[in-house]
Amino acid sequence: MTSEASDPGAFRETAASIEQQIGRAIVGQREAVRGVMVCLIGGGHALLEGIPGVGKTSMARAFAAAVQLSHSRIQFTPDLMPADITGTTVFSEDPVEGLRAQFHRGPVFCNLLLADEINRASPRTQSALLEAMQEGTVTVAGTTRPLPTPFCVLATQNPVEMQGTYPLPEAQLDRFLVKLRFSYPTEAELATIVAQTNDGERTEDIEAVAGADQLLAMGALARKVPAAASVLAHLSELVLALQPSPDAAAMVRDYVQLGPSPRAAQALSLAGRITALLDGRHNLAVEDVHEVAPMALRHRLVLNFDAEREAVTPEMIIADALARLPG
Repeated sequence: MTSEASDPGAFRETAASIEQQIGRAIVGQREAVRGVMVCLIGGGHALLEGIPGVGKTSMARAFAAAVQLSHSRIQFTPDLMPADITGTTVFSEDPVEGLRAQFHRGPVFCNLLLADEINRASPRTQSALLEAMQEGTVTVAGTTRPLPTPFCVLATQNPVEMQGTYPLPEAQLDRFLVKLRFSYPTEAELATIVAQTNDGERTEDIEAVAGADQLLAMGALARKVPAAASVLAHLSELVLALQPSPDAAAMVRDYVQLGPSPRAAQALSLAGRITALLDGRHNLAVEDVHEVAPMALRHRLVLNFDAEREAVTPEMIIADALARLPG
């Protein structure tokens, strides 16, 4: 494993080693790989969206193999219960102590949690992750238990098969640091995927090149990246520009029902700082904010029916807002 990533050089070296290992199992999907990397370093969570077969689950498994962290997988189904995620208290009879309660931990007690097809579970079950994602704790039967650090949720959802699914509420969407879209592979990428078909499970070739201590050190370093007041003002103007009001730009005024929360500004700041270090810069720049804006904001815009009818996407609205900002 590489040395502890407590300086920019070691930071980039560790990140490059992880991305190299991921490339052994995942073909293409550059934005998604970078987004998951940002979440692991920043201690955030990622929502992975794409049609079946483009590598959402495989990417989560690849990161679990490349980073030496405890990991669990939950296959979300309509009959899944909250206790299946958080754990439950079991009562047993002891010959000496008599009746005693023992807590059996659920799969959420890990560093890296793959929540596969998260939108297939009921809202009651989805809400079991809210405290874990925001506070890093789980409360069962009045007792609050801390989760391991770092703690990252990689949740997948299929945007096509909507029958039998429950859309994630805005409160839960806002707890994802980024939302990553998986694109269909190009002709060259598809040819590479087909050529690797007979090679078996590619994640078996991945070596663990980092651990929890390194990720925590990388996250601490990213939070120390300086940012000029003008850049933070630019970031804030972007978030405010996406709030629907009579004075907002036409696309926001006509198509946005609910704009991003202040948590979106925090996500832009953290993801931008990590991106700056990954790209070899030692301070947050406007271009870093623009680079992470789509992944940090697309799931925080609630669009109205007119947007759906006219095929207006969050990415189109974000791009329009970025183009209107001065500087």
